[in-house]
Amino acid sequence: MSEARYIVVDWGTSNFRAFLVDAESGACLEERRADAGIKALSQSEFPHYLARQVAGWRESEATPIYLSGMVGAKRGWAEAPQLSLPVTLDELARHCLPAPGLDNAFIVPGVKWLEADGDGVVDVMRGEEVQLFGARALSSAEARWFCVPGTHSKWAELEGDTLVRFSTFMTGELYHAVRYHTLPGEPARDDAPFDDSAFDQGLARGGAEEGVLHALFEARSRHLYTGLAAEQVGSFLSGVLIGSEVATMRARLPHGATVCLIGSSQLTPLYERALTRADLRFESVASDDATRAGIKSLIASSARRD
Repeated sequence: MSEARYIVVDWGTSNFRAFLVDAESGACLEERRADAGIKALSQSEFPHYLARQVAGWRESEATPIYLSGMVGAKRGWAEAPQLSLPVTLDELARHCLPAPGLDNAFIVPGVKWLEADGDGVVDVMRGEEVQLFGARALSSAEARWFCVPGTHSKWAELEGDTLVRFSTFMTGELYHAVRYHTLPGEPARDDAPFDDSAFDQGLARGGAEEGVLHALFEARSRHLYTGLAAEQVGSFLSGVLIGSEVATMRARLPHGATVCLIGSSQLTPLYERALTRADLRFESVASDDATRAGIKSLIASSARRD
């Protein structure tokens, strides 16, 4: 195996994704996925688990491994720093943490936003910073606002090669909580196909003046009195939460802004629908492509510095 390759790992709370990448072209040569996120492993198991997952990709320790995501959290393999805004790609590269127990493996740091005033913004991210810089490299010159949908969706602004601000929305986690643990979500316990009309109703109500807390309860009211079927409730709730998230950001974005959407095949169509309804311009980048492009840019930054 040529050593002109490297390995990219996106390791979150619930999922593991690894990519073998050609160092010259940045092309993905092979990928592997597993459901063993960080919560499934004890700290001592991380190096051994990773070695098994990339078996056959690494004939020698000269092949580097770059890890991003919750693997760098305190509850993960080892706690990597979270750098304060504003953050550049060069700073991420300088602060990569050697992964204990495995040679030539590095954990990419996260990012935090702590305003000086204790009543101001406090926010954190791990993993999305790599995707943001990767999407910046892949997107048009017009894009400076980025959205990363997920359990904890991130919206961020980049000025050139600098991440200057971001906001987290608990959209995915709240959707699961409301659907499976509240009265309005009770009819949606069973799996049901996506319903675009119910989702559009939710989008409209998510941005209404009564606010998202009222809109979520409407899942019950509409189910009782306006014909929202049990199999439509889940789509309605999804629309409410995504609609509220997009409406909040729509009010912040400058007129004519282009949003770069960094998403999965499951979430991207929903956010594209919401952004279209909000009359926002957007372009889409696959999250895996953004992760690989981010690490490629980080490696290039390290090479320039050396």
